[in-house]
Amino acid sequence: MISNTALLRPPPFPRLDASAFNRGGPPCFDIPTGEELERVFSAIREARVGGAFWADPIKLTMPETHLPVETVIRSNSAVELAQLQEHLDEQSTLPLVNAGGVETIDPWSVLPFAKSLWAHGSDEWIAIASMLGLEIQVASPGIYGSPDDTKEDLLSRAAHAFERPMRDPFSNKWLKPIDAIARLAEWRRVIDANRGEAGKRLVAACGISWWKRDEIERFLWSPGRPVRIYASTKRALKAAKREGGALAVWPSRISHDLIDRARRSDVALARVEDGFVRSVGLGSNFVPPLSVVVDRRGIHFDPGQPSDLEVLLASTDFSVGQVERAARLRKAIVEAGISKYASGRGYNSRDRQKDPSKRIVLVPGQVEDDMSVLAGGGGMTSNLELLRRARELEPDAVIWWRPHPDVDAGHRNGFVSDDDALQYADEIKRDGSMADLLQEVDGLHVLTSLSGFEALLRGRDVTCHGAPFYAGWGLTRDIGEIPDRRRRKLHLDELVAGVLLLYPRYLDPVTGLPCPPEVLVERMRSNQMPNRLGWVGPVRRVQGRIMSLLRKASAR
Repeated sequence: MISNTALLRPPPFPRLDASAFNRGGPPCFDIPTGEELERVFSAIREARVGGAFWADPIKLTMPETHLPVETVIRSNSAVELAQLQEHLDEQSTLPLVNAGGVETIDPWSVLPFAKSLWAHGSDEWIAIASMLGLEIQVASPGIYGSPDDTKEDLLSRAAHAFERPMRDPFSNKWLKPIDAIARLAEWRRVIDANRGEAGKRLVAACGISWWKRDEIERFLWSPGRPVRIYASTKRALKAAKREGGALAVWPSRISHDLIDRARRSDVALARVEDGFVRSVGLGSNFVPPLSVVVDRRGIHFDPGQPSDLEVLLASTDFSVGQVERAARLRKAIVEAGISKYASGRGYNSRDRQKDPSKRIVLVPGQVEDDMSVLAGGGGMTSNLELLRRARELEPDAVIWWRPHPDVDAGHRNGFVSDDDALQYADEIKRDGSMADLLQEVDGLHVLTSLSGFEALLRGRDVTCHGAPFYAGWGLTRDIGEIPDRRRRKLHLDELVAGVLLLYPRYLDPVTGLPCPPEVLVERMRSNQMPNRLGWVGPVRRVQGRIMSLLRKASAR
């Protein structure tokens, strides 16, 4: 059985079903050896996983001249630690009590800065220290070492920790060590982001609609201090200041006054927004998000200031592995016909039956008071004006107008009557998914719509009249004013790696656990998308139809 003390094990996520990792008797994989073992060790060192990597990092407060720490001493007994320190230089040792065998310290916040480790043989820190090349003194025999073990013996014992693998909760398969490390690395990335730097752990949140709070709590979770969501912005700010942490906010639901008060109180803000592959169903129909972004600098749709995404795209040295993974993800999204709010059969190029002499251009409508439009539209908000400009630039093209589904449903602003739209458009396209439409057109004209990024995934040309996050990287025709900060030229799959792999977080709708995007895409493709608020959608659709009829009547 895989136990909670296995070297490669999952964090204690809230409402975690441990059977998802321990079900049945796991197979015994061959123990890695030679070059394969070194690849496993290297992957662990790079990902900083193994042991209780989710625990709080220790703050090394010794003077800089005493770093790295000479010796880390580990014991379950405070008395034993005190006796040992009588014979050691206190300035060069770091005594740590592992009370009751419950890990409270991230080993990766300590061992990479040490030269040697003193510990009992049952301590998993020995395995990690072996992989890091530390000198190790084993005080008593145990699974990870004995007093007379050589370095080679300790490394061999560490290798045996991979004999019994971790089960993948998403596929129900047993993971080989290198795959388990990749899974744990994804979880570490999210946990580290929630803990933040310099103690700016996410401790409170506000501006979160009631129907998405369960998912947001999971997205923002870090061990020890769950994020508390407040209805009152005043109470949320006070809690964040009291705990010395950061406040998570939903940008469209907070005021400029809160931002000013947070700045005066020295409370860091993290802006939370829907991700780019969000769910199957509209947010306006109360379908909870299965992907979000959490941005501590700004937010991706506001070009007026740097965002975490912009910095990531401008400075990341994307690895070959990341680019190849992005290409596979892009292909999976396109083949499955997935867009932000929907999934369905995707088309491929041989499905396109059109007159090659006619260029087809899609113009997607947006919510005119959406924050992305107000922040990134360069002063333009009108859907009708976007249509007019598209016709001006594409006088000979066949133009398709696609009303925004939230606007068409009567929930949001931006209504354009069919008669007005047909002044500039040749056809109005309401039926079919956005993914299907993107396969049929040659290009798009957008203000800030995410559909422009989805079109890039499918090899279509995109003209940006505003400054969306994907503009300015050499992949779009940019009419709008783009920040000078975006000077780097990216390949498409570098953009995809930043936008879909490194920036967002994802939740598996089946297990409720943080997951990589490939898992969510597969759930969408295979229609495994349970919605805990499915009863709300029909009510909202009736409400939307009534509002739409009222707006059309008032427009006459």
